[in-house]
Amino acid sequence: MQNPIIAALDVPTAEQALALAQQIAPAVGAFKIGKELFVAAGPDIVRRVRDTGASVFLDLKFHDIPNTVAKAVASAVRLNVQMLTIHTSGGSEMMRAAEQSAQQTASQTGRNTPLVLGVTVLTSHDANTLAEIGCEPNVGKQVERLAQLAVHSGLRGLVCSPLEIASLRQILPPDIQLVTPGIRTGAEKSDDQKRTLTPREAMQAGASWLVIGRPIYAAENPRAAAEKILESL
Repeated sequence: MQNPIIAALDVPTAEQALALAQQIAPAVGAFKIGKELFVAAGPDIVRRVRDTGASVFLDLKFHDIPNTVAKAVASAVRLNVQMLTIHTSGGSEMMRAAEQSAQQTASQTGRNTPLVLGVTVLTSHDANTLAEIGCEPNVGKQVERLAQLAVHSGLRGLVCSPLEIASLRQILPPDIQLVTPGIRTGAEKSDDQKRTLTPREAMQAGASWLVIGRPIYAAENPRAAAEKILESL
């Protein structure tokens, strides 16, 4: 079995990110590079983490006109990332452009095609947020609608909250990969993530990958924390 843990390098500098990556690399399956680190350290941080041999999940959530997203995806493929994110609310044409760009650029560069993951409804959103922006004020229905649109548009994976895994597994093809943030072990202080499960619960519900941030990087011993989570699975 692959190691399903994606450790979030949610730290503000390249030096901190590389130190954390080197410390926990043997205990995790990949590293997530998000907006904070990417804006601070640039594309070079992706290359440096990849140079360690680790897989990279580039979480920048592209959302723009199809041509712009296709070009951004092509750049990510050339950076040799293994996963990247786009917003499903960009629509089917944008999602198709992203997936086609990933496949074509991978073919041209001789790389494996990265997994383009669709983000449905952000975990900070609730019915009020959806109503405010003119969407149906039901998070579950909106997630299912966008998830099915993503699959029909050719995406092979989605990012979803832990509490949506089971319902999505009932309506999506079994080969769709589900990447799940909002994982908490119960040992952390409460934070802004509302819809959470433990790592074991999320895997049992049908998650393919677990994105784990604070429970690892904020631990006194991040390597031991990662190993403990892996053992719990």
